[in-house]
Amino acid sequence: MTVEAKKETLGFQTEVKHLLHLMIHSLYSNKEIFLRELISNASDAADKLRFEALSNDGLYNGDSELKIRIAFDKEANTITVSDNGIGMTREEVQEHIGTIAKSGTKQFFDSLTGDQAKDSELIGQFGVGFYSAFIVADKVTLTTRKAGSTEAVTWESAGEGDYTLESVEKAERGTDIVLHLKENEKEFLDDYRLRSIVKKFSDHISLPIVMDKEIPAVKDEEGNETEAAKIEDETVNSASAMWTKSKEDLDDEAYNEFYKHVGHDFQDPLAHVHSKVEGTNEYTMLLYVPARAPFDLWDKDAKHGVKLYVRKVFIMDDAEQLMPRYLRFIRGVIDTDSLPLNVSRELLQQSKKISIIKAGAVKKVLGLLEGIAKNDKEKYAGFWSEFGNVIKEGPIEDHKNKERVAKLLRFASTHTDTDVQDASFEDYISRMKEDQDKIYYVTADSFTAAKNSPHLEIFRKKGIEVLLLSDRVDEWLVSNLNDFDGKVLQSVAKGQLDLDKFDTEEDKKEQEEVTKDFESVITQIKEVLADKVGDVRISHRLTASPS
Repeated sequence: MTVEAKKETLGFQTEVKHLLHLMIHSLYSNKEIFLRELISNASDAADKLRFEALSNDGLYNGDSELKIRIAFDKEANTITVSDNGIGMTREEVQEHIGTIAKSGTKQFFDSLTGDQAKDSELIGQFGVGFYSAFIVADKVTLTTRKAGSTEAVTWESAGEGDYTLESVEKAERGTDIVLHLKENEKEFLDDYRLRSIVKKFSDHISLPIVMDKEIPAVKDEEGNETEAAKIEDETVNSASAMWTKSKEDLDDEAYNEFYKHVGHDFQDPLAHVHSKVEGTNEYTMLLYVPARAPFDLWDKDAKHGVKLYVRKVFIMDDAEQLMPRYLRFIRGVIDTDSLPLNVSRELLQQSKKISIIKAGAVKKVLGLLEGIAKNDKEKYAGFWSEFGNVIKEGPIEDHKNKERVAKLLRFASTHTDTDVQDASFEDYISRMKEDQDKIYYVTADSFTAAKNSPHLEIFRKKGIEVLLLSDRVDEWLVSNLNDFDGKVLQSVAKGQLDLDKFDTEEDKKEQEEVTKDFESVITQIKEVLADKVGDVRISHRLTASPS
């Protein structure tokens, strides 16, 4: 079959249609992000080629200088973003662009409200990548050829119900994306404008981003042309791995833009830590705490983790071996000199060096969170509302850091009687009554049920604070976290509460009178149920509710 004959028209997945509709009727006030997203994808394609070429150098085919090229054509009303990275096969184009194979997709669309400002924020959280091209383009043409293959394919769509796939000829591997701009988006057909966007959003990309630069003709003193005018490539960005730079050379804007690239997020991060460890096991880490939880945070099949580099060479995404599950929301990069370039996920599982790097990374992240909790309670409250339930997995999963993670936990409490989880164990201990040696808690299916539990009556009467636990993870947490700072965690619904020492003289007198009044009843019950119960006694826990 000739390449011309291999053309087909296919329909978009329903979710893609919905997303493209949002892009075409752009919700974004900042339309420049389309270029950042396309550059980020091109950078990922180059990283993947570098990794594959570690075991198959022939994939370079004599072209190992990887770069991203940006060009524009005022007459054709187009912007073209090209890379000589890994490229895609016909099947991969259909899989990656015709569908959204992303966890949390349904939840994302269900969350959309129709309010432009709110929906714009949600879309940024979800991440749209390639589809952002339709913010400024009314038609997009993508031509790609996979490294090691001779076949190429062109994908084209106006962002409506369908797209075409056509087998074509392409001389070199890589991907070219042509944006046919909307009539009202011609402002982007400008050299200075495009360069400014690259510097603003993508200066941190380690791959060279090149654009044409016109070199004027050279003339001698008599005005005769000695050298003709010409066009040369000019690298627009810094083109160096940002995490290798000194912290003193980077500002918040640079850190934030790198996060958006590595975290595939549109929002600024909540915080970051940038650290280099030297010695027998050298590594650099640049790790971020997102401001919002990703949609797939609770999807057990979703991959989470940081990017792993070895000597600035990309090795893998979602390196789960470098971060425990309870910190699966952390994004960023870890680059080490201590591993071989051909390291696999299987080798990572067994590597002692990886265990050391993981321990160091966890230490830095916990230190970062501790600093926020101590110095910016409002910021930490925002973090906790997004990731609190994940952090509660920490004491169960990470025995080595059990105490440190426990200090980060926050709970609702009878101290405020609101559903705001802002009480730490240390806060609770600071408010404990004299002679109190237990941390009391109640668990329930909802905050309202916890707050209204009859078991709290005696505690409210005696002025003893109780933690109100109503998250699904809480039962699991308290079954594994038995104490904090020498204080036993005690359920108000189980076992001996040991509250007698808090009785006032009036309480004791009242209890003696009740015991005396029911003495004969207790004796009779014991006799009747002698072979069925071990003991019968009066409880003073309930003061208002019927027992």
